[in-house]
Amino acid sequence: MSFETFRDTIFTLACDHGAQAELYYVEGDTFTVRIDRQEVDSYTVAKSGGVGLRVQHDRRDGYAYTESFDNPHELFNKAFDNAGTISASDEHPMNGAQVYQDVREPENPTLSLTAAEKIELAKALERAALAADPRVERVAYDIISTQRASTRICNTRGLDAYQTEGFSYCYVSPVMRDGDELRDDAAYRVNAETTDVEGCAQEAVRNTARQFGGKPVAPGKYRVLWENASLAELLSAFTPMFSAERAQHNMSPLKDKEGRKVAGEVTIIDDPLYPKYPRAFDAEGTPSITKTVVERGVLKTLLHNLKTAKKAGCASTSNASRRSAGSPVDVSPSQFYIAPGEVPYAELVKTLGEGLIIRDVMGLHAGVNAVTGEFSLLAKGALVENGAEVRPVEQITVSGTFLGMLEQTEAVGNDLKFGLPGSSVCGAPSMVFGSLMVSGK
Repeated sequence: MSFETFRDTIFTLACDHGAQAELYYVEGDTFTVRIDRQEVDSYTVAKSGGVGLRVQHDRRDGYAYTESFDNPHELFNKAFDNAGTISASDEHPMNGAQVYQDVREPENPTLSLTAAEKIELAKALERAALAADPRVERVAYDIISTQRASTRICNTRGLDAYQTEGFSYCYVSPVMRDGDELRDDAAYRVNAETTDVEGCAQEAVRNTARQFGGKPVAPGKYRVLWENASLAELLSAFTPMFSAERAQHNMSPLKDKEGRKVAGEVTIIDDPLYPKYPRAFDAEGTPSITKTVVERGVLKTLLHNLKTAKKAGCASTSNASRRSAGSPVDVSPSQFYIAPGEVPYAELVKTLGEGLIIRDVMGLHAGVNAVTGEFSLLAKGALVENGAEVRPVEQITVSGTFLGMLEQTEAVGNDLKFGLPGSSVCGAPSMVFGSLMVSGK
């Protein structure tokens, strides 16, 4: 059965039952290769596809999922029955027909490489890491990955949206030895830069080498320069607090804070049209819009899908999401980032004067509480004195609140960097903050 016949059958059943129906269809392919000692350690080529059905009846949503188009009646009956078991009745609107911007994918030559060429690229990445420094003993991780996906959303209200997306990345993690010390770190490149294996390998080796000789510092409060990649990871861990769904369930410190100052001179943007990973619409087919979430410290909006927007009496911010075709509609950022400033990194170090550079944090899943905004994380970095790096720092714990830290923003760098691609991606520049509690030796 074709998708169109499957869709029409579902929609007819919905009409016969006095219900609305929406199909969310995703298909795609993934390629990932990992190299170890110039041999293929793991190799994945996968094609996937599935369709999620949302049936809305009596202001209740029921979901069902299938990977085939064989039995539309069974799928509809499951979703319709599930809707009947839901006790909550918050209205969750569906879009009608929409008009979308013409969104063009950024150029990415890696996506057109053959499997053999991608494998050779991964081998070249490992060779480059091993050759970058004689202290490199081995390469723990050496990965090339590409992914393409197509999404189609259509419903009984006239919506029919279609888009394709693709991305790629390379990732390398060398292990280095200097005397008795053994260190590791990593670097990555995404999309058009995926083929820059030489630059990626050299960055990974630099990141690793700068850790030798690291030791803790005395506990206390320190001014900090939080580097871009690590700060982007921290921002990603705290994105749930910006969800209107979380706020409406009393699970965010930003509940009822719209229009109020929540941070220092910081601007945070969610932009699904940003050219890094652009998309034309969200998981409900709402046309993508760029929005300033925090403007110079003032919370302008939370992130909404159609359901949370209806409850709040506002418009959707085009932030509906689904973890997969079989998942219910949720709220997530798209390309979510702290707006960069104009200060070069070297000037940030001078601005810091006396304090710590935070370059890497561990334990984000266990050490971050997005409900309260608190964090306590193992960290590594460097000690700065008189505006210059003195020595590496490790085995410290940094703790505080995310919003409290943002309130103490002193300088914002011009080096915006995004993390690895996913359903959402976060970015940040390097930033100087006035005070952070550090536990050391």
